[in-house]
Amino acid sequence: MADSADKGGRAGRERTTCCVVGGGPAGMMLGLLLARAGVEVTVLEKHGDFLRDFRGDTVHPSTLRLLDELGLGERFARLPAQRLTELRMHIEGTTFVAADLSRVPGRHKYIAMVPQWDFLDLLATAAAEEPSFTLRMRTAVTGLRTDASGRVTGVTYTDENGTPGELAADLTVACDGRDSVVRAAAGLVPRPFEVPMDVWQVRVPAPDDRRKRGRVFLSVRDGQVAATMDRGDYYQTSYLIAKGADARLRAHGVEWFRERLGDLLDWDREALRAIESWDDVKLLDVTMGRLPRWYRDGLLCIGDAAHTMSPVGGVGVNLAVQDACAAARHL
Repeated sequence: MADSADKGGRAGRERTTCCVVGGGPAGMMLGLLLARAGVEVTVLEKHGDFLRDFRGDTVHPSTLRLLDELGLGERFARLPAQRLTELRMHIEGTTFVAADLSRVPGRHKYIAMVPQWDFLDLLATAAAEEPSFTLRMRTAVTGLRTDASGRVTGVTYTDENGTPGELAADLTVACDGRDSVVRAAAGLVPRPFEVPMDVWQVRVPAPDDRRKRGRVFLSVRDGQVAATMDRGDYYQTSYLIAKGADARLRAHGVEWFRERLGDLLDWDREALRAIESWDDVKLLDVTMGRLPRWYRDGLLCIGDAAHTMSPVGGVGVNLAVQDACAAARHL
C-alpha cells in the first residue's frame, strides 16, 4: 500500500489544493485523476489499511474499460479475481437467464470480482507515482475549517497518535461514505428513501460442480430471497430479511438459517455447516438516500456521501468511480 504521509507538513501547519476525505473507490480514483492532472491532492483515510470484509467487490465493464484507458488494465488483470458472466434467477420453481454479459459491448464482457482492498491498493500505488499526490492513512477527519463567510477552507483531523491538526485546502471533497463526518459537519442533510429490507451476508464453501461457476444466482421462493456470487472457493451469499428484523430472527438457532439457505438455493447441508454460528453472519443495515444539493462553497460530496446506494446489482463501486471521473473532469 502506498502511504506518503511524509510528503505533508507538520500537524496544524499544512496546506493542499484539494483535500479528499476517505480512501474508498471514489476518493482514491479522484486522487489519482487529479494528481495526474498536476493538481496537488491529499487523501485522508482514517483506517490503517483497506482490509474490510463484505465491501463492494464488483468491478463492472465500464470501470474495467476506464482502467484500460488509465493504463492500469494489465496491473488489474494480475489481481486475484473471479469473472461473473451470467445472472440466473430461480423464481417459484422456474429458472431463467436474466443477464448474459457476453452481450455487453466492448472488450470486458464480465464483472470482475476483486477484493476491494486489492483494487484500492492498485489505485493508491498508481497515484503515489505522481509527485503531487499524498495519501495519509490513520488520519481521522473530525470537522471542517471555515472562514468568516462560511466557506469551507479545509478540515480538522487527528493523526494516528491522536494528535489534532488542520489541513487547509482550496477544495474539500467528502468521499467518506454513507455516514459521512464531513457531510454532517457541513450541515448537509440527505433525503432518505424508505427501505423494506436489510441483508445478511455470509460465505459458503463453493460446490465442486463447475457448471455453476462464474455466475450470480438469485433465488426467490415462498417469500424468501437470496443471491449468491461465485468467489472461487466460496460463494458470497446475501439473504434478505425484513428491515429491523435482525435481532428477532437471530433468536432462532443458526441451524434455522442453514436450513432456509439450503432449501432456497438447493445446497448441500454438509457444506452449510461451515456457517458455525451467528458470528459468521454479518448484517448489512441497508439505507438509501441522497443530498438534494451535493455541495456548498469550498466543499463537494460524491459517492455514498452524496447518494447512499442500494447494494442490489453491486453498482456502488462503479457509481462512486463515475462520480470521481465526472468531478475530476470538471475540476
